[in-house]
Amino acid sequence: MRLGRPHRNGARRRLGRTCAVVASVALLSACGPEEAAAPRAPERVVVQVVSYQPVSRTISLVGTVTARFESNLSFRTAGRIAERDAGVGDHVTKGDVLARLETKEQQADLDIARATLKAAEATLAQAQSSFSRQQTLMKKGFTTRSSLDEAQERLRVAEGSVESAKADIGTAENELSFTTLKADADGVITARDAEVGQVVSAAQAVFTLAPDGDRDAAFDVYEALVTQPPPEGPIEIRLQSDPEVKATATVREVSPTLDPDTGTIRVKMSLTDPPAAMGLGVAVIGTGHWPPQQLVSLPWTALTSSEGAPAVWVVDPQTARVSERQVAVERYRTGEVLLSGGLNSGETVVVRGGQFLREGQTVLTEPEASS
Repeated sequence: MRLGRPHRNGARRRLGRTCAVVASVALLSACGPEEAAAPRAPERVVVQVVSYQPVSRTISLVGTVTARFESNLSFRTAGRIAERDAGVGDHVTKGDVLARLETKEQQADLDIARATLKAAEATLAQAQSSFSRQQTLMKKGFTTRSSLDEAQERLRVAEGSVESAKADIGTAENELSFTTLKADADGVITARDAEVGQVVSAAQAVFTLAPDGDRDAAFDVYEALVTQPPPEGPIEIRLQSDPEVKATATVREVSPTLDPDTGTIRVKMSLTDPPAAMGLGVAVIGTGHWPPQQLVSLPWTALTSSEGAPAVWVVDPQTARVSERQVAVERYRTGEVLLSGGLNSGETVVVRGGQFLREGQTVLTEPEASS
């Protein structure tokens, strides 16, 4: 009996180890992966059915009336301005005096030239008398051939001196006339670049003259508008201060460069028979009408981004799942975006709630309330 106790004790120990293993397995089982998460509830979104509609475009811009051509008026000689007889906005007639320079120097040159001419004419008269006398003496044989030739040479020199003096007078008179600035055509003074007392150089602009005649309407247009086809028909031009005063215009010139300060491009339009009220410098409103395009109008909230490009969420009507689709944006308007491609008529697009969606997610749709 004593020999059997150790055997029973060993069995008890093995049974205890077995129970510990079973308990450990149970404990490890309790620490295993959690049960699968419950499926995510469908997201509630507002949708709109795609429908392409003809959308016309009308744009109005403010511009000014300008002259078709302008000329810079300047003195042909340097000097100090003594008087100015015209100002900006004045209408002048061809030949009207606009400004004068101080003339002391030019008048002195003219006086010297005239005095030189008188001296030359006196010398010429003496040379003519001497030559006539030598001719008479030569016929009677009382002089030599060399004396006659010398008298003739003095006569030729005197004649040349008179011609030179006359030319100097012409030059001095021209220089004096250059001190007077006159209008070269009928028109309106649009700019003044010098004042009385200012020293100006030759060819320095003093006035800018816009001749009477053709007029343009000039507009500073943003670049995106210039890249599109021109509007249909003539542009309607109205006076900003009185919209009842109107005219038509056609695009005449588009500047090839962009203004770095404003980011706009200067467009000039030729006015057709503008009324008298559309004078130089007045503000006008130009309105252009573009042909209609087939576009889709969506609220701006429908737009998202896919790989850096504009996109929208499209709902599959069979599975109610959404997928992201890139679209072509034609232009933006207040509160909405106009799409020219990427969608088919009849498709359903998410217009609100798209910021919470992911690819393939199921949604509960609600139609967009009509305004």
